[in-house]
Amino acid sequence: MIIREIYYRLLMGEQGEAVRQIATSGSNMQRIAEAIELLTADFTKPMRIEDLAGQVSMSASSFHHHFKKVTSMSPLQYQKQLRLLEARRLMLAQNCDALNAAYQVGYESPSQFSREYSRMFGAPPIKDIERLRKA
Repeated sequence: MIIREIYYRLLMGEQGEAVRQIATSGSNMQRIAEAIELLTADFTKPMRIEDLAGQVSMSASSFHHHFKKVTSMSPLQYQKQLRLLEARRLMLAQNCDALNAAYQVGYESPSQFSREYSRMFGAPPIKDIERLRKA
């Protein structure tokens, strides 16, 4: 009885539509979840929105719209975030230098990596890692 009440409140609440979308086979929400899994599995490789949208049976414009609605960022921003978080993890956990971390996560330009890293974490890679190690 308690579980049924929880389900009812969840489905009828503010996020009820999103919950129903997740549970509905073939829904846009499920397709975006599938795309996120694909992105997470291959975030180091170059990505074309059209290819990713095709893999989840969506048009590029619909895919971009629904992806942004679910994640609050574009697919390319999402991939960039995955790459930068992994690079940070590599530098912290495996004592990898910034150049090698950048290449391992799919960046071809060290300056672009450093610029995007600074934008996301508020400091260049070396300073950010030093700060995290002291904390």
